[in-house]
Amino acid sequence: MKINKAVIPVAGKGTRFLPASKEVPKLMIPLVDRPMIHYAVEEAVKSGITEIIFVTSSSEPSLEEKYFSRNSVLENFLQKNGKEKELKLVKEIAEMVKISSVVQEEPLGLGHAILCAEKLVGDESFAVVLGDDLIIGDNPVTSQLMEVYDQNDQASVIGVMEVPNSDTAKYGIVDGEFCAGSKNTLLMKTMVEKPAPSDAPTNLATPGRYILSPKIFDCLKRIERGVGGEYQLTDAINMLAAEDRVFAHIFSGERFDTGNILNYLEATVEFALANPATREAMVDIIRNKSAKYSL
Repeated sequence: MKINKAVIPVAGKGTRFLPASKEVPKLMIPLVDRPMIHYAVEEAVKSGITEIIFVTSSSEPSLEEKYFSRNSVLENFLQKNGKEKELKLVKEIAEMVKISSVVQEEPLGLGHAILCAEKLVGDESFAVVLGDDLIIGDNPVTSQLMEVYDQNDQASVIGVMEVPNSDTAKYGIVDGEFCAGSKNTLLMKTMVEKPAPSDAPTNLATPGRYILSPKIFDCLKRIERGVGGEYQLTDAINMLAAEDRVFAHIFSGERFDTGNILNYLEATVEFALANPATREAMVDIIRNKSAKYSL
């Protein structure tokens, strides 16, 4: 079964980005010339996704939804003023992918957000992309997980990355056995939420990319509230792994936790240097500012 849908939760409060996120959703804060949500959706589209399901906090269209919608006033203005390049760009954004949404009435955790999308997902496997975890590379990470999904009879797959042992308390950490002949794919035994380095079974962390079987919805309905009184996706994945096969795959690509201010700044520099249109100017800015502050 081909994976056509991706769920992207956008209902978070973005407290680490206050006061900027007081009025502007965190995922609409730009990296160079595009909001963070653009890169997350672009990854999904490049992986073959044809429908994005936003999990929002309001029945009103979110700014993320509006960003991917047509804006006739802006398009008419650009056309009248001969700005063909800009007109083509905004039209392409609106035509990237089908967008639908569902409301998460209460902020009850990532697991609850995913469960809210059940009716729109239906009885099919789907991707989950966390928009403040941006991963860049030659092969989109969601596409990499789809390949593992296809190779293992369409079982659920979790993207993982190696982290320093000292950082295990920041992530869900996966334990499992490497599949025969593979150095990158494991059959998952369990996932431990934010273990101390001395308690971590491995250093394989989950940064926010999943391919999930629709069986996950039944697990999400059976788990109890966990840390912070929220329904944890980790608990549901552990339940699924006890009842069905779940794989973990060490993906290739560079990851930026743009929900963190310092990593957001790093990502801004990376994306500016990676773009030929801004690379030279960014290099000059870094040099000039380094000299100004005697760095």
